[in-house]
Amino acid sequence: MSQEEYKGVWVFVEQTGGEPAAVSWELLSVGTELAGNLDTELCTMVIGDNVEQLCQESFAYGASKAYLMDAPVFHDYRTEPYYKAVSYLVDKYKPEVVLIGATSLGRDLAGAVATELNTGLTEGCTELAIDDNKLLLQTRPAYSGNIMATIVTERSRPQMATVRPRAMEMPEKDASNEGEIVRESMAISEEDIGVKVLEIIDNKSESGAVDITAADIVVCAGRGIQSSDNFHLIQELADELGGVAAASRAAVEEGLVPVENWVGQSGVTVRPKLYIACGVSGAIQHLAGMRDSDMIIAINYDKQAPIFEVATYGIEGDVLQVVPAITNYIKELRAR
Repeated sequence: MSQEEYKGVWVFVEQTGGEPAAVSWELLSVGTELAGNLDTELCTMVIGDNVEQLCQESFAYGASKAYLMDAPVFHDYRTEPYYKAVSYLVDKYKPEVVLIGATSLGRDLAGAVATELNTGLTEGCTELAIDDNKLLLQTRPAYSGNIMATIVTERSRPQMATVRPRAMEMPEKDASNEGEIVRESMAISEEDIGVKVLEIIDNKSESGAVDITAADIVVCAGRGIQSSDNFHLIQELADELGGVAAASRAAVEEGLVPVENWVGQSGVTVRPKLYIACGVSGAIQHLAGMRDSDMIIAINYDKQAPIFEVATYGIEGDVLQVVPAITNYIKELRAR
C-alpha cells in the first residue's frame, strides 16, 4: 500500500479508571497544528471500559472524530489487549501520524504497536512539526541530552511518536464542540489474555510522591546548593509556596537530590506558572525542560549564568542565603 493512502493525525487517549491523562489533551494541541499543515483530520483513539465520555471530552479539546473500543476486556491496561486494539484500528483506517503520551503506559504501548505494525517510533519527543515533504519531524534529546535529534520516518507508515508530558501546551477546552464517534470492536476475550490484573496498588499515594509535571509552582535546586544537606531549604520554600521541589541534572548526578526530581531534556518537562531556579546555571539541557514556564525567577551568585537570559526576574546572590530569606519573608507575610 502506498503512503498516500494513509491520512489523518491520531492521538491515543490514555486513561486509568476512566480518568484521562492530561498529556492526551496536550497532544491534541500539537495535533491540531500537524493536522492543519497536512490538511487532514485530527482524531482520537479511546479504549477502555465505559469510557465513551472521553470521546466527547476529546471533541472539546479539538478532535473531530473518535474511534471507540469499549469492552470489559479493556477495563485495566494490559499490553496485549491494548496493543492489539490499537493495531487493529490503525491497520483498518490507516492514519499517517499516531501520537501517544510518553508515560510509562504510553511507552509500553507504543513500542508494542510499532513492532506489530513494522513501523518507526521516536520516543520521548519534545517538539513535532511537518516539513516541506509532509514528513513528521520528531525532535527529542539524544546523547544524554547533549544534543537535540530530529528524526523522520520516510519509508513506513504510520509515523509514530511518543511525546513527553508538559512538552506541549494544554489546548483551550470548548464543551460546545461536536464530533463523530466511530464504534469498533474486535474478537478478543478475557480468555485470550495471558496476564490478569489481581490488584491495583496506588504506590504514589502511599509513598507521598508528587507529580512534578503537573505542578503550578516548581522550586528547582542546582549545583549551587552545594550539598544534599541543603536540599531541605529548597523543599521548605516549595512547601511554603504550595509547590514541589525539583532539581537540575548537575544536582542529580552529584547525588544531591533524587533522580525523580530531575528537570531537563533527559529528565521531565515542566510548564508551571512559577519556576524558581536556585543555584541553577541554565545549561541548554536544563532550559529545554522548563523554559516555557509562565514566570521564571533565577537565583545565582554568577551574574553571567545563562539562566538569567530566560528569567523573568533575577537575583544575584548566594542561594543558601537568598532562599531562606525568601522563605522567612513569606512566613512573615502569612503571620500578619
